[in-house]
Amino acid sequence: MEAFWSGLLLGLSLILAIGAQNAFVLKQGLQKKHVFWVCLICAFSDAILIYLGIFGLSNMINQLPLLESIARYAGFAFLAVYGVQSLFSAWTKEHTLQAAAEIQSSPWKTCLTCLAFTWLNPHVYLDTVFLLGTISSQYEGHKSYFAAGAISASFVFFFSLGYGARVLTPFFSKASSWKILETVVGIIMLTIAFNLLF
Repeated sequence: MEAFWSGLLLGLSLILAIGAQNAFVLKQGLQKKHVFWVCLICAFSDAILIYLGIFGLSNMINQLPLLESIARYAGFAFLAVYGVQSLFSAWTKEHTLQAAAEIQSSPWKTCLTCLAFTWLNPHVYLDTVFLLGTISSQYEGHKSYFAAGAISASFVFFFSLGYGARVLTPFFSKASSWKILETVVGIIMLTIAFNLLF
């Protein structure tokens, strides 16, 4: 069980940092739009990457550096566009939770955006595939428990973030709060995007 708890705690410590994916989940949670599917996609994607990282994918990627370059530039393009859109939205639209609820967003579009945030983000590979994959070598013979702990951390975190965002509903009933959120999200996206290049 030590391997399970180590995987759980390490998984939580890696995922807690505010990043592009977490900001997107928070925003969807506040708007109460397709929250279950967004949380499930993020957690299940993490589970796949954690499993592959712990059981050998990191070795294969190390032998194919072209994959890392493709992921980096695709991630930069996606995050830069989304970041600019968030900043544009912050200063050109009046948002409230009530107004946001009236805007119909397609479940497919939301899910595709969520998949892009997950699979086009090289930081996800760094944390799940390389870091967890490397550390899991300390638990030879107990890797399955370590993987189960790290995967559990992802499910607990994303569903807590997505559904827990509703606690902030009173704060985000004001348009100024949405402007702040959109601005912060935009800055986070653009910062991560440019960090990918350098």
